This record gives sequence, C-alpha cells and structure tokens, in this order.
Amino acid sequence: MAQRSTPNSDPSSSISPATDTDLSRVVAEQGLASRQEIDFCREQQKQSSDPNARSLSDLLVENGFITANQAKRIKRQLEERRSSTIPGYTLLGKLGKGAMATVYKARQISLDRIVAIKVLPKKSSESQEFVDRFYKEGRAAAKLSHNNIVQAIDVGSTPENYHYFVMEYIEGRTLYDVMQPPPVGEGRNFREDEALDIGIHMADALAHSHRKGLIHRDVKPKNIILTNQGIAKLTDLGLARDADDKQAAESEAGKAYGTPYYISPEQIRGDLDIDFRADIYSLGATLYHLVTGRAPFDGDSPSAVMHKHLREPLTPPDHINTDLSAGFSEIIEVAMSKNRDERYQSTEDMLEDLQLVKSGQPPKHARRQVDLEAVEQLEKLGQVQDEGFRVSIWKDSTVIGITIGLCASVLVNTVLLVMYLVK
Repeated sequence: MAQRSTPNSDPSSSISPATDTDLSRVVAEQGLASRQEIDFCREQQKQSSDPNARSLSDLLVENGFITANQAKRIKRQLEERRSSTIPGYTLLGKLGKGAMATVYKARQISLDRIVAIKVLPKKSSESQEFVDRFYKEGRAAAKLSHNNIVQAIDVGSTPENYHYFVMEYIEGRTLYDVMQPPPVGEGRNFREDEALDIGIHMADALAHSHRKGLIHRDVKPKNIILTNQGIAKLTDLGLARDADDKQAAESEAGKAYGTPYYISPEQIRGDLDIDFRADIYSLGATLYHLVTGRAPFDGDSPSAVMHKHLREPLTPPDHINTDLSAGFSEIIEVAMSKNRDERYQSTEDMLEDLQLVKSGQPPKHARRQVDLEAVEQLEKLGQVQDEGFRVSIWKDSTVIGITIGLCASVLVNTVLLVMYLVK
C-alpha cells in the first residue's frame, strides 16, 4: 500500500516501502549476507502462517545475518531510490540539503544518465515568492551554456505539488567543502596555481553569463564545485538577475541580497543599478579566501561583516600569504575595490590578467595607476618630495623603469633651471 505523503515530507518519503526483492538484492550486492542465507530467510517466510507478518529484513536480523542498523540503513537507501514522485527519474540518494531546497542524485530514465535534482520543500512551495524564485533560477540557468557552469536540464512540478529543477550532475566537492577540516575536506588553503585555474574558470563563466545579461550575485566557495578532474563549475543561480530587469531592481531596492562574507558594497546598500562588477567583487573575495584561508572581512554578526566591506580597508592577500606573487595579489585587490569604478571594467579584463599571471607575466589591467598629479608637481618643482608622494604601480621590475624615468625628468628640469639662471 502506498504511503501517503505529508505536508513536510520529501519526495523519497511519499513512495511505498521497500519490497523484499529490492532488499534482498541490496543485501547481496553489499555482501552483508550470502545468497544461501537470504534464501533460508525467504523459506522461513513462506512457511509462516502469515508470510506478510514477518518481513525479510526482520528475519535476516533475527537470524543474525545482518544487524538492525544495517537493515535500517538499507531501507532508507531503498526509499531514497524511489522514482514515482518525479516521473521519468529514479532517485538514487540525497546529495545535500540547504535552507531553500534538497538536492538528490537521480537517474534520468529516458537517456540513462545521472543527474542532480533540486526539490523545493513542501513548506516553501506554499509561498508563491519562493516558487517564483525557484523557476526563475531554472530559467536563468537555461540561458547559459558553458563548460564552467552547471547545465540546466529540466524544471517542473509533480501532482503532489513538488517543484523540481533538474541539472547536470557533477562528481566533485564545493570549494567550501575542500577547505573544511577532515573528514569532510582537506583542511587546507589553495596554492596560487590552483586558485589561478579556478579564477580563470570562474571569470570565463561569469563573462559568458554577463554577455547573456545575467548577474549571478552570489559567487562564493559554496557555489563553486571542483570536479575530480580539477574543473571549476559555477552553480546556484538562485539570486541571479537580469541586468536590465528594472522591476526586480526596484522591488529589491535597499535590501542586501548576497552572502555577507563575499557581498559587494553596492549589494549591501541595495543600489538600483547593480551590474556585473558586483560579481567581480565576489569573485575577488572568493579568491582571497582560497589563498589566505580566511574571508576578507570577519565579524560577530552579518551586519558587522558587511559594515567592514563598506568601510574597512582590505588587508592585501600577500600580506597574509607571503608566498603569493605580487601580480595575483594585485588582481584580487583591484577586483575588491570598494568603488566599483576602480575595479575591472569588464570581466574579460580580469580573465586576461589571470591568464597573464598564470603564464608568469605581470597583469595588464590591474596595475595601480601612477599619481599623475604628483608627477607633474615633481616636474615643475624639479625635486623629489617624499611627504605626500605615492607611486602605486605593479610591483615588479617596471618600478625600476619608472624610477629612472622620474629621476631623468628631475635631472632635465634641474639642468634647464640652471641654464635659465645662468642666462
């Protein structure tokens, strides 16, 4: 008899209990009991006056062939594999559960391939706002086709009013999970070469998204999956928004949408004209966390963290991890400029700089601008004034060239001044 679903149940719990045939197959596959032991219990079941009164799992436990905990675990696994709630898919198990949805591993029957299915809980389905946002995520993901973005496959609902979103299944772990202590993760920071690869993948993915007119608005380690082959994939477009969606912008005005540790200043303020540079800031904050082992800003509360994004100067990442190259640190600092006009003015520019540093060259776009006004004053005065003078540029051999140029300029002006006085 099929089990009736309850309002707060999940899809896997609305399906009939595991059959003895299914259970015996799993027990044998996992080597918990031999085929002879299973047959022995089946024979006992047949000889009972009421075969339905004693389940196969009960008999396997009673005879000591499996433990009670093993029986419970197998039943749970079988319940999660049921497919009648989402037609066309066989649920294979739960991958994870967040505040907004539960994600299952499943098999798409028609194409015989493994997929991931995000299911909106029944409680959230009662809110039209949550449902609309859920379908909005599916439609946003469907616009994108990129090797570094998790591909959308299908979106829909069931007769039981479960809303689901089918997407590409990725074998791997999120960057957040990798940084967690064992046994969940490896408990380590990422090396610069690893972080550069991830940054290149993400900048390329975001450039594709931005060309399609979509702002992700929630780039962070939890939303980046690293495959077993080392490919980074961007996921979770739950907060994605069309850049020209004025109606959505107006409805969200003054509200901070994003994750406090990685959110841009303009998102915190709830500005109306948020654009792709918000994603550049969040990607910079993510790379900062990867290579330093800590978020750019911390605090006792989300509001305290966001206040620091707005007001507190950023500690350069190479001051924390001294093994970082100046170029990579520069890229992160420019990406995380509080004034978005001082960030990269296109995602492609950031991608190009990451590729240049990866190849051992200095970044092209992230060079700090020389204080031209101070240089002009030097040329007029013909002398170097240490106080109030700052030249902030790419920290490599070009410093020598600029220094020589300034000295030469000062020397020429001094000679001209002497010649003028002699006359």
